[in-house]
Amino acid sequence: MIAPELGQLEPLLEALGLQEPPMALLYSQDPPPEGFHPQAGDLPTKAKEDQGQIDWGSVFGGFSCVMGNIWRARKKRTLAWMSAEHFGCPGGAFYLGFLKPQTEMICAYVSSGIPGAMEGERYVTDPAACRRLFEAMDPLPAPAPYCVFKPLDLLEAGEEPEVVILFARPEVISGLQSLTAFVTNDLHGTTTPWGAGCSHIVTFPRQYAAQGQNKAVIGGWDPSCRKFLKTDELTFAAPWALFQLMLERWQDSFLTTPTWGLVQKKIARSARAWGEEQ
Repeated sequence: MIAPELGQLEPLLEALGLQEPPMALLYSQDPPPEGFHPQAGDLPTKAKEDQGQIDWGSVFGGFSCVMGNIWRARKKRTLAWMSAEHFGCPGGAFYLGFLKPQTEMICAYVSSGIPGAMEGERYVTDPAACRRLFEAMDPLPAPAPYCVFKPLDLLEAGEEPEVVILFARPEVISGLQSLTAFVTNDLHGTTTPWGAGCSHIVTFPRQYAAQGQNKAVIGGWDPSCRKFLKTDELTFAAPWALFQLMLERWQDSFLTTPTWGLVQKKIARSARAWGEEQ
């Protein structure tokens, strides 16, 4: 069951100057009845690659970014979901726990490409280095067939998220980062590892939660995902246990002080500048 302190969600968002509710990440046994999702496709596994059974033209032709589907869901205040059959992006399938190990093609695509055949993204020096990074990331397997992103305030009875994801500009992120330190007393309570946009909101926070660590992840740095975020916007993803602490204890923190009141004025100016005043 969702904890009673979820009743503090609206006051916390108001204190932070956030007008948009967070997204909840959860895995489900049943396909959502609504929401944005990639079209069905054949998951490009390493085993299929080794046997020459992947139609890469079809895979790339059916590309649909995890962050892009979430972007559309945010605008329509609805769900976004993915599965092993509706993956949209081989990278996303990896980060969400539907595909492991990653294929050699994607290791080449993310790094230096294939000379004379494919231009790489050049986020990593070479395929071997990319392989090592993917192995170090080691995403947790998906615990159920469907990965669902849903507005937190639309959760139904019995639904409990693994991760809570907020989308915000730096002033608000400063409040979230400082609030994390307040409730954890941890110098490293927030982290920002390298990875794709969806790794910051799924892979890393899920790993921290599985390890019993109350650590949040600041992300959105991936140049390929920036087009699915507002200008100057970043992501902040907290394991559910950590976000519960934030809901329970924010009123005892700096968020009720004159210092934060000065930041709130900057947040209001930002909202006016971007035409986002309510």
